[in-house]
Amino acid sequence: MVIRRRVRAVLLPLALYCLSGAAGSYFLWHAVNDDRGLRANEDYERQIKSLHAQVDAKEKERQAWARRIALLSGATIDRDMLDEEARARLGRVNKDDLIVLLKPNADGEPVSATNP
Repeated sequence: MVIRRRVRAVLLPLALYCLSGAAGSYFLWHAVNDDRGLRANEDYERQIKSLHAQVDAKEKERQAWARRIALLSGATIDRDMLDEEARARLGRVNKDDLIVLLKPNADGEPVSATNP
């Protein structure tokens, strides 16, 4: 009888501690690794930074195009820019233009004049 009480007095709290530890571990694991956990939050932050960088790059590109469009439209048209754009679109050159053909480097890109 006494042994049974002592075993019950020891095993019952031990079982309750194990059960509460398992439940706590379950919720803690899901708080860190679940779809809305801490790791997912870090992934979302990385994605947000990447998307902000893409937005900044697109904004710079949009500003560059806005500058070029402003030169081609409006009350005064930049004749050099218009001529350059027309030649690029038509694939033509003027008889006075100097054409420099560059050999491609190992990457397949032509060597620039600044980096021979």
